[in-house]
Amino acid sequence: MSITIKQVLTKKDLRRWVEFPNRLYRDNPYYVPFLASDEIETFSADKNPAYAFCETRLFLAYRDGEIVGRIAGLINHAYNKKWNKNAIRYTRFDFIDDYAVSEALFAEVEAWGREKGYTEIMGPIGFTDMDHEGMLVEGFEEFNMSITFYNHPYYSDHMERLGLQKDIDWVEHRISVPDHIDPRIERVASHIMRKKGFAVTMYTKRKDLYVDAFEAFEVIDVAFSKLYGTVPLTPEVIRHAIDSYIPLVNLDYICSVKDTEGKIVGFGALIPSIAKALKRSDGKMLPFGIFRLLRALKGKNDTLEMFFVAVEPKYQMQGVPAIIMSALLPKLIENGVRYCETGPQLETNGAVQSMWTYFEKRQHRRRRCYIKTL
Repeated sequence: MSITIKQVLTKKDLRRWVEFPNRLYRDNPYYVPFLASDEIETFSADKNPAYAFCETRLFLAYRDGEIVGRIAGLINHAYNKKWNKNAIRYTRFDFIDDYAVSEALFAEVEAWGREKGYTEIMGPIGFTDMDHEGMLVEGFEEFNMSITFYNHPYYSDHMERLGLQKDIDWVEHRISVPDHIDPRIERVASHIMRKKGFAVTMYTKRKDLYVDAFEAFEVIDVAFSKLYGTVPLTPEVIRHAIDSYIPLVNLDYICSVKDTEGKIVGFGALIPSIAKALKRSDGKMLPFGIFRLLRALKGKNDTLEMFFVAVEPKYQMQGVPAIIMSALLPKLIENGVRYCETGPQLETNGAVQSMWTYFEKRQHRRRRCYIKTL
């Protein structure tokens, strides 16, 4: 039975491309679908400002008229310029356990890369550091996050057969929220605040968060700038993120640390997990998905996902994360939060992983970015 590859060129095919994983993982209890409308927007050039520095080609694999796989090739010009690389990326690589399918899909992206003169292919990695990245290689029996990929264990075997090798891993931790704040955290936080003259800003009004949000994202941009695969966040990308997230966030779980001049030097944003809501609604807003999402975001929720904990580089390793944790923990405890999911953290980033020294934690997932010479 032959495999047919079709490039996604119509809105109808884009929706099929977005929805394919929901069928592939229909019976998997750990898979969490992405919000379909968000994915369609992400891969629409008129909606996603990252297309100012990116190009994509999307492909579907068919066998006997049935979709059996998908992939996206992605050229990130900002990445290649910043890191002096000559690489094409791949992302959203999903397929049945048939090497003929994965090989045919991957060959399309490889061919596009060679056509464009690129000498490496890497992935799975997306438009920016705020996009999903990394193929799951450990933690297949852990309920997934709303901001990360889930995939079958057989994927890694296919990557090896395709000639891909590990480039770097991200690890994830599940942090248990304590019943009370560790006095050591409070002491460190108080000492740094007195010594540096820092002050914590908690947000009770969204309009106040809007005022600070652009500066906060500038801190995030510079704090993450040396991390693997990152690209500079343009004003348009930042504005899009602000407009997307702020209407939905729970203000109890967001704070900034400011210096004596009122400049943001640290920022923390934790988001109530919408993973279970997305699972129940199959990634769809209608008819009931929107109500489940709002209930997860605004109601009682015992699990948070860590979107950002970022510190101005010159203040990193100086206790600013302790200030952020000391400020947010009272609300977590008061609201009955039991767990925080860290999201992907580079295995080489000891500084960020040391933040959880005072907490009970377990590493429960690992993700990998692969690379191959073309």
